[in-house]
Parts: sequence; C-alpha cells; structure tokens
Amino acid sequence: MIAETVCSAVAAAGLGIAAVTAYRKRFLTAARIAAYALVPLGLVMTGVVEWAADTAFSPTAWAGFAVLGGAWALFMTTRAVERRRGGGTRKERRAAARSAQAGAVAPTGSAPSLGQGARPASRPAATPGATASEDFSDIEAILKKHGI
Repeated sequence: MIAETVCSAVAAAGLGIAAVTAYRKRFLTAARIAAYALVPLGLVMTGVVEWAADTAFSPTAWAGFAVLGGAWALFMTTRAVERRRGGGTRKERRAAARSAQAGAVAPTGSAPSLGQGARPASRPAATPGATASEDFSDIEAILKKHGI
C-alpha cells in the first residue's frame, strides 16, 4: 500500500517537472522526463510493485534466494577445482580425449622465423662423448643473441 502511494507521488512529481520544462520550451527534455515519470506508475498498475513487496517481506522467498546462492557457489567451486586440476576448457579436454583414443602424435612445429636476416649455420648434433660445456654452447648462443 505504501509502495503504491510512493510510486504514484513520484510519477505525479515527475509529470509536474515535465510540465514546467515544457513551459520553458524544452519539449524534447520534457517528453523524456515524462517518460521516466510514467515508469513507476506503470509498474504499480501492472502489479509488479505489489509482487516485489510481497517477495521482499516473504521468508520463503528469501530462503529460495539463499538456495539459489548456494547452488551458484557450488557450481563455481566445482569449476574452479576442475580448472586447478588441469582440466582446461571443455574443448581442450575433448581434443585430448580424441587424440588419446586415436593414438595421434603431436604435429611437429615449423622452424622459428628469424626475420629477413641471414640464418645461422646449423650445428651438428652433439656426439655421445661430448662434454657438458659443448652441450651448453647452444644455450649461450641464444642468450648472447638476446643480449642476456
């Protein structure tokens, strides 16, 4: 009852402000103010305000909102745990399952592009009797190339 009275008073005040604005020859603004002023009146006439008031003061409705909140929290928790375990997205999991079933081998990547400059000469693979310093020469070359 009080909510309907307040909404009606707000609509009447808004229409009064729209009338004063129209008197000042600002018709577009007056029409916009009138449109906003009629919204609460329309909500009262359709019964939305009464429904909202009944819902706001109903313990059953609040219990329902609590249950919906709990369901949402459970859903988000399970998704977070699933992602932490490395499940990835649904598409990634399906692709991994398909490749595991088919026994597919990962495709080889192409050689990295070095731009328009000359390519460095490739080095032969390390021999079985190579020392540790020879194994790190490739890493040193990469670090020097990047200025590290």
